[in-house]
Amino acid sequence: MENKIEWWRGAVIYQIYPRSFFDANNDGIGDLPGITQKIDYIASLGVDAIWLSPFFTSPMKDFGYDVSDYCDVDPIFGTLKDFDDLVAEAHKHGLKVMIDQVLNHTSDQHPWFEESRQSHDNDKADWYVWADAKPDGTVPNNWLSVFGGPAWHWDSRRKQYYLHNFLDSQPDLNFHNPDVVDAILATVEFWLKRGVDGFRLDTANYYYHDLELRDNPAKEEIVEGSIGVRLDNPYAYQQHLYDKSRPENIAFLQRLRALLDQYPQTTTVGEVGCDFSLKTMAAYTQGNDKLHMCYSFDLLTHDSSMGHIRHTMETIEAGLGDGWPCWSIGNHDVERVATRWGKNKHMPNQSKAYMTMLLSLRGSICLYQGEELGLPEAELTYEQLVDPYGINFWPEFKGRDGCRTPMPWTNTPLGGFTSNTSPWLPVAESHLPLAIEEQEGTRSSILHAYRDFLHLRRGHPELIHGDIEFLYHDVSTLTFLRSYNGKSLYIAINTAEQSKIVSCHFSLTPLVLPEAIPAGYIENGQIVLPAFSVFIGCVMDTE
Repeated sequence: MENKIEWWRGAVIYQIYPRSFFDANNDGIGDLPGITQKIDYIASLGVDAIWLSPFFTSPMKDFGYDVSDYCDVDPIFGTLKDFDDLVAEAHKHGLKVMIDQVLNHTSDQHPWFEESRQSHDNDKADWYVWADAKPDGTVPNNWLSVFGGPAWHWDSRRKQYYLHNFLDSQPDLNFHNPDVVDAILATVEFWLKRGVDGFRLDTANYYYHDLELRDNPAKEEIVEGSIGVRLDNPYAYQQHLYDKSRPENIAFLQRLRALLDQYPQTTTVGEVGCDFSLKTMAAYTQGNDKLHMCYSFDLLTHDSSMGHIRHTMETIEAGLGDGWPCWSIGNHDVERVATRWGKNKHMPNQSKAYMTMLLSLRGSICLYQGEELGLPEAELTYEQLVDPYGINFWPEFKGRDGCRTPMPWTNTPLGGFTSNTSPWLPVAESHLPLAIEEQEGTRSSILHAYRDFLHLRRGHPELIHGDIEFLYHDVSTLTFLRSYNGKSLYIAINTAEQSKIVSCHFSLTPLVLPEAIPAGYIENGQIVLPAFSVFIGCVMDTE
């Protein structure tokens, strides 16, 4: 029976990158039947839903984020029947299925674009963002592509530039054209009719652009933050006022929500990479008439300080109203968290501390495949790279391939991912000792810590639906309360190698934590937190 509170509030969503999860037909590329074969494993974790990164028909220049048919499965991943079988099997195991919708842009091989580029007066001439060159032939304005260079590409047929926020083979759709919006929403409904439970919306704040094509101003202070790029990328040098996060986006999100409301218990989570991401997250999720939830890049940076975590949470809470956040500390776009926050050291207990912190925050949670194993970033040579983003920015930025290598199921040379000796990306040797098979047999493993805490969390509605109040932080320590229906949990996290002692003014009954998670304890009225440990206590009363 469905919880009266919507299932997605406080849900844990497990992100699957299909190319790298499990290869059922041994062609070296993961596929939908491979995911179906591993549903038992996913369900055993105690997550609520899966999010599938794109599996649509695509030339794969950006590995599926360049869609050439929104309503079909690329043959390398299987068929529509394989997708239906996956949904049925997931549902049988109590898992919801969310899919990635890449609505901002298509592939340049999409039939819509192939028609649009033919002339200025065809039926789809205005379906993409076209602009004349300046009198001297240069690009229409100063907008930049996330993947490097101007956000404009010259097309010799139309003798115009077209906008692309990412690769030049990913032209941006023109959402100012109502026919485009109707067509896009029809593709969303195609999947709703097939029984999906929701959508992760790629680049959800990019859909609209400024019709006047005004230049973006320079950014006064260039800092790593919520727009999702590193400081060695000139994209970070602009304040992105006119190329994305436009006010017109709100009306589209309301139309999208109205469509989803026709399919009860479906949901959306929007990706927001924005100069003012926390404000945008609030605007996009407030009012129960736009997106259900959003996540930003604020926790996907290199700043793992507890002060940053607290500031991010308190900022969003202050402006969120009735909106709802979603948080992740790793995904297919960023360096794996065990490396990014672990400072290149393999410290399993630190991974457990970050996991407990993430799963104790207010909001829904996305976990990226392999996080539950504590996988570090895979080290690849330049010759092994396939990600165009990394190839463009090498060597300072090695791209996204290092977080996308195949899942290690067994401690064997190909990790049990495939029997093909040439997988699409190499299986990282550093991952093999962390394989699922290895960790299943070790009670103290990161995998058991994730699984046990996820199951514990399900029994404590304070951790799923409760309010949050922060009490104390230093660089590596964080304490806070989660309160729901008159009950409160006190949570203290130590992410450092050194022990910490924190004062506590509550009468607490310690919660028994899973044995795989290092536990803190009460001594002389204070909380003692050994290295990488966690303390959770039920609040009895306040002094």
